[in-house]
Amino acid sequence: MQPQPVIQFGYCERLSGAFWAEPLNAITNGAFIVAALGGLVLLLRQDRRDWPAGALIALVFAIGIGSFLFHTMPQRWTLLADVIPIQLFAFSYFGLALRRFLGLGLVAAIAGTLAFLATSFALSAGLAPLLPAAARGSAGYASFALALFGVAIALWRRDRAGAQLIGAAGLVFAVSLSLRSLDGVLCQAVPSGTHFLWHLLNATVLYLLLRAAVTRPSPA
Repeated sequence: MQPQPVIQFGYCERLSGAFWAEPLNAITNGAFIVAALGGLVLLLRQDRRDWPAGALIALVFAIGIGSFLFHTMPQRWTLLADVIPIQLFAFSYFGLALRRFLGLGLVAAIAGTLAFLATSFALSAGLAPLLPAAARGSAGYASFALALFGVAIALWRRDRAGAQLIGAAGLVFAVSLSLRSLDGVLCQAVPSGTHFLWHLLNATVLYLLLRAAVTRPSPA
């Protein structure tokens, strides 16, 4: 009899506690490293120092490393190594978008980011009970998709090219989030799961966001 997937940490590819029990989920974290390297190349081509963009690139590197650790050694500390860089990137990027793309002052950008943080927690708490148990882990990311589309719309008249990059990132992220949500739902039909596609598409999202940030001037 073929063993049934064990979704101990929410990913149906893992059948045991072995280091390489999630080969696709582990290996595809290399896409985040590629995205970070792509962002670094863009940054080095600029004729200015851009510490905020550099910090975002460092977080993308950390996302790739943390996610690899979690998908090879699923423990509580590696879960934190996986989740914390993602959250830091998401909220830091939102603050940067308010400041750099939409031209808000520093205080307004910080206030807007804190409001987004509170909204994200509220939306996650309200949405999770409505989803199948296997998909509830995706509830916390819904606000990120909405934020990308919101920034793209707000930026459309000010910076059409930037809005297109952010909007494209939002579209790819929406598809990516759907695939993440389906990983547990389709576990019996697709033993490898769909989470590895979440990695590949999210790496694309992060590169698009880094490109938008690096190629836009810093506020005065």
